Amino acid sequence: MDNQLQSLSQQFPTWVWNVGVVILSLLLGFIIKAIITGILHFYKKQKDYSLFKSIITHLGRPLNIFVPLLTLNFMQSFLKLSPLYLIPIDRIIGILLIIAFASLLINSIKIFEDYVYHQYDLNKDDNLRERKVRTQLIFIRKVIIIFIVLVTIAIILLSFDNVRKIGDGLLTGVGISSIIVGFAAQKSLSNFLAGFQIAFTQPIRIDDVLVVEGEWGRVEDITLTYVVLSIWDQRRLILPITYFIEKPFQNWTRSTSEILGTVFLYVDYTFPVENLRTELNRLLTTTQLWDKRVGILQVTDSKEHTIELRVLVSARNSSEAFDLRCYVRENLLKYISENLPLSLPQTRYQQNKTGLEKPDN
Repeated sequence: MDNQLQSLSQQFPTWVWNVGVVILSLLLGFIIKAIITGILHFYKKQKDYSLFKSIITHLGRPLNIFVPLLTLNFMQSFLKLSPLYLIPIDRIIGILLIIAFASLLINSIKIFEDYVYHQYDLNKDDNLRERKVRTQLIFIRKVIIIFIVLVTIAIILLSFDNVRKIGDGLLTGVGISSIIVGFAAQKSLSNFLAGFQIAFTQPIRIDDVLVVEGEWGRVEDITLTYVVLSIWDQRRLILPITYFIEKPFQNWTRSTSEILGTVFLYVDYTFPVENLRTELNRLLTTTQLWDKRVGILQVTDSKEHTIELRVLVSARNSSEAFDLRCYVRENLLKYISENLPLSLPQTRYQQNKTGLEKPDN
């Protein structure tokens, strides 16, 4: 076979043969890739999630580069080139293969991530377990990607003899240099270790509801160095990851998404509280925002001119609790103004012996 190829190569000019080998190898690679993706398309399920669909989505572009390069690497021995040109070409193809393979590994992680996201769906009322798994997965994915990138760079650099010799010489001073780098990267290392601590102890998780620096929002992203909080008015609050290790904050979904909400009303001393309790029960039974756990009205304080009524209601999550509080407050005020307007806070005056009026305290 080799003799036949050699005799065939003698029939063409060198440059024509070399160009033909390159084109043939690349064409063969694209054909192999097309066959692979065709098989995956054939077995792809018509659902929102499919393993084959995820593979095609994440590995399609990397395979467009990796498979042709792999076939070119196998067929480069058929090139009619002098060692002066063949060695650099072999080095370049090898480096491109390493980069393409690293891209395949990174995108393979995304395939596994899609599978986990399908198994642990966040679209639930109580998604505590899903948020735990996703928070850990996101951090682990980022660490693995950084590791793959660093190993890829190291392999590429070590493929050069000059870099390898420099590395041997630097080993003698690695102790001192590591101390210097340790001091220089102290802040970065603390962020990295804080990220590990958050990923596994989980004081916060993806989609947790937090109150931080007086702002209410949801955890949108957790990186290796900072946390992104999506605030209710679509702003983004960016905080260093060490903040959640060193400073106090409120987590409304730490153990469950269920939460209580309060509504305060101030009315006159003559107000019939029992009537308002009946109206509150009617309002709660007509809305789906209430989860039927808690729904009470109590007199919690008496001030100089008014009494304080506190409505305590429960909801499945903080977003629904906010809407429920607004709903209850609006409708109770409407009920009072329409049915008991004289029971709203009033200022009374009484006439003394001299005929003057003064406020009744």
